[in-house]
Amino acid sequence: LEKETVWLSLDQMTVLFDRDKSVISRHIHNVFQEKELDKNSVVAKSATTAADGKIYQVVYYNLDLIISIGYRVKSQNGVKFRIWASRVLKQYLIQGYVINEKRLLETQNKFRELQDVIMFLQKQSQKELLIGQRAEILSLLADYS
Repeated sequence: LEKETVWLSLDQMTVLFDRDKSVISRHIHNVFQEKELDKNSVVAKSATTAADGKIYQVVYYNLDLIISIGYRVKSQNGVKFRIWASRVLKQYLIQGYVINEKRLLETQNKFRELQDVIMFLQKQSQKELLIGQRAEILSLLADYS
């Protein structure tokens, strides 16, 4: 995850959707030809060093393009993607929101860890180990919690 999106190479998309490079490439070409997405907004190039020591330019495509390919590709993984995407979209349209339970649990765990740190520092500050700094530290931590 980078800049609120996901980036995959052509090779990674072939694995994700279980289709040949030629099929994925054709769908990518059609997305741009039909002006569904702007190439400059969804494509990034990155230099990668291969096992042989040579440097290659690898093209990466962002989540917008990956989703578009998911709606076009005919494979079992494409079908699974469309079922999942339709379920999420339906929840959003009916409920007005969708909850990603996995990310919510991860966030809750991080919040609990932060609370534990705050409790520890509060106990330590009561023991006068952080004389003169406890108010600033607790204030700073409270701002982040």
